[in-house]
Amino acid sequence: MNWTTALGLLAATLTTLSFLPQVIKTWRMKSAEDLSLGTFGMLCTGVLCWLVYGLLIGDLPIVLANAVTLVLAGSVLVLAVTYKWRSSDNPPEPSSSASTASSESLT
Repeated sequence: MNWTTALGLLAATLTTLSFLPQVIKTWRMKSAEDLSLGTFGMLCTGVLCWLVYGLLIGDLPIVLANAVTLVLAGSVLVLAVTYKWRSSDNPPEPSSSASTASSESLT
């Protein structure tokens, strides 16, 4: 294996695995409050296009890297949609200090 192939494999591995910490954090926190659904939606669409492209040209490294990336980025997207949907159904109740502060400002 030459150094350019090794560099390409390293780049594909790091780029693909870069989504793993976000998947783990989103899963553990049960929150996706600060994630942009638009960003992850566009990212998943782009990765899907790369995956199809790799399949069409028969390039196994492109297929494998983008299949794993799609699973990881797609997981973040699904978790984000799920948690945002759940939080919109159950909005947090105002805390007593917040309601006290707002009633004090009215007097």
